[in-house]
Amino acid sequence: MIGFLLVGLLLSWGCVNASSSVIASPADESKSLATAIFQYLDATDGEKADRLLKDIQAHPNVSIERVTKILQTGRVYGPQPAGMFPEEQVVVRGRTYPLSLSIPATYDPSKSLGLVVCLHGAGFTGDAYLERWRGRLGDGYLLACPTYPSGAWFTRQAEELVLATIRELRTRYHVDSDRIFLTGMSNGGIGTWLMGMHHAPLFAGIAPMASGLDDVLMPFLANLRNTPIYIIHGAKDQVMPVELSRTISRKLDALGYPHVYREHEREHPMAGGHYFPKEELPDLVMWLDSQRRGPLPSRLTVVREASHFQSFTWLRPESTDPIAAFSEDLVDKRDERITRREYAKLDASIVATNRIEVIAERVRRYSLFLNDRLVDVSKPVTVVTNGEVSFTGMVTPSLETLLRQARLRQDPRELFPVQLTITIPHRP
Repeated sequence: MIGFLLVGLLLSWGCVNASSSVIASPADESKSLATAIFQYLDATDGEKADRLLKDIQAHPNVSIERVTKILQTGRVYGPQPAGMFPEEQVVVRGRTYPLSLSIPATYDPSKSLGLVVCLHGAGFTGDAYLERWRGRLGDGYLLACPTYPSGAWFTRQAEELVLATIRELRTRYHVDSDRIFLTGMSNGGIGTWLMGMHHAPLFAGIAPMASGLDDVLMPFLANLRNTPIYIIHGAKDQVMPVELSRTISRKLDALGYPHVYREHEREHPMAGGHYFPKEELPDLVMWLDSQRRGPLPSRLTVVREASHFQSFTWLRPESTDPIAAFSEDLVDKRDERITRREYAKLDASIVATNRIEVIAERVRRYSLFLNDRLVDVSKPVTVVTNGEVSFTGMVTPSLETLLRQARLRQDPRELFPVQLTITIPHRP
């Protein structure tokens, strides 16, 4: 009798196990959805990404709310080795670039850390900067020092390298999206200005050192409305005259943008005034520690030339009048439109609940990307462009928009299920 009962129990357990392997639990379904979402975000092949997108949309329990939560909190980071890694690599468009990393000994994948990306000067490498910066930052940050030939950080390839470095590290390590910083010395400082201005919403702050900008690039400083800036320059710098940074500081003052400007009198036996004194370190690190990015500011200013039309937080120009276009070397071309500084500009503000006002210059069409932190999507939204109402009505959140924008931005703090495109009537 006992044997019969035991066989019956074993058979019943077998039936339970068999059925539970067929009928997925809610936890299993949620896990499978999260897996598909992050495979989609990380896919480098466009066709694979499109297949994953269709799978996600067909998932039985998919919703905008569930996907948003997964995007914000669902990525799981595995353990990673800690220490100094001077010989890592980043591949961009089939070309391999050296990357030097420092991962704190205390790194815990369950906790986010800030990230500092440091751009070297001409004649140096990322490896050379790694040792210097590691001692400066301590265990509070991940440190990435890419190497680019001749320190030519003012090229489009160098821009792509920096963006690819940040994207790679955000995938592997638990990076705090609101604490990503860009800094650089000399040529690296020029790159810091250029990339900082064109990709301002990505950074919690930029710290260019001993560098400057050509006059035709000054209008792009307007993009730094919401980005903290820390400038360091030597008064006796004979390589990059200090007047370059003084001019930028005056331009920022004219814009009304707060910033830190540090001018030192020190000289180095080999470099003269063209260097970064260690005495400036404590204040700079204290400044880094105090900065946090605000991912959804209520006012945005974006200035664009024709080769930089990517989204700028919740705003993106789509079509413009004829404007200046930079070459592959972002600062070498001097055609008439660049000389005259003919750029597109949008200044957008959320002035009241569900009312957005935009001033557009040389822009014919633009998009607003919205979520429930910016507007109440259950009520009509009004958009005013150049003093005239250009849209009023309901907006419709879309799962596909949410996912496509998440893949483009790779930022869990910038999630937008609504895209509203505005066409500006053309007037001669």
